[in-house]
Amino acid sequence: MKQRVITAVIALLIFIPLLVVGGNLFSILVVAMGLVGMSEFLTMKRKLLISPEAIIAFMAVACLLVPSNWINFFPNGIFYSGFYFFTLVLLGYTVVSRNRFSFDDVGAIILGAIYSGLGFHYMIYARQESLWMILYAFLITWITDSGAYLIGRQIGRTKLAPHISPNKTWEGSIGGTVSAVIIVGIYLFFKQSVFPYGFLTMLGITVFLSIGAQFGDLIESAFKRHYGVKDSGKILPGHGGILDRFDSILLVLPLMYFVGLI
Repeated sequence: MKQRVITAVIALLIFIPLLVVGGNLFSILVVAMGLVGMSEFLTMKRKLLISPEAIIAFMAVACLLVPSNWINFFPNGIFYSGFYFFTLVLLGYTVVSRNRFSFDDVGAIILGAIYSGLGFHYMIYARQESLWMILYAFLITWITDSGAYLIGRQIGRTKLAPHISPNKTWEGSIGGTVSAVIIVGIYLFFKQSVFPYGFLTMLGITVFLSIGAQFGDLIESAFKRHYGVKDSGKILPGHGGILDRFDSILLVLPLMYFVGLI
């Protein structure tokens, strides 16, 4: 527990100031987290981090992570073209490796790159939109998670997904979303001018994103169970890996993009 608290304090002392400052410093941190997230995925898949497929995977995920304003002399869309190019390189490597590296490996790695790359990519976008917008995303994930845990411990009886995450309950899930609507609703009331939709519409979006946050948690639990690991990594002692800490927000942020918030 002591190690867990120390890690949390140190991580917050680094993350929160950079979140508030924003700009390139925050973007550099997020790009680094995205690359670490990719490395955790490769490690779970038991791929060496210094191997042709890993190097190509890092280059592919970098195409999704790097903000376009860092290299604005390239034409629009070059990064997505780069991602597609490295996908083709991975497919070509299945031939060169004589199927030691298979088509299934390519599919898993590309999905991992999209999962980590786009999730952290939209974290940069959300901060560029405004500090209040990214705080909205984090509030939803934090309050949903905390509310689900506390209410689930008190009154949870009906298992939500026992084959994936045995401790989660329907009561906790509903309680987490209700908690998010109440607390984030207060935040929205005082910051209405920041958001493009009216108050009631934003409450509806909050419900949608709170459910998405819980799916993000369950998705990561599913692939950790698939690969037979307890944590995605060990970079945060007592907390696991980057994907463990950001699993919910990695789904919430793309959903915010889809509904037009970022």
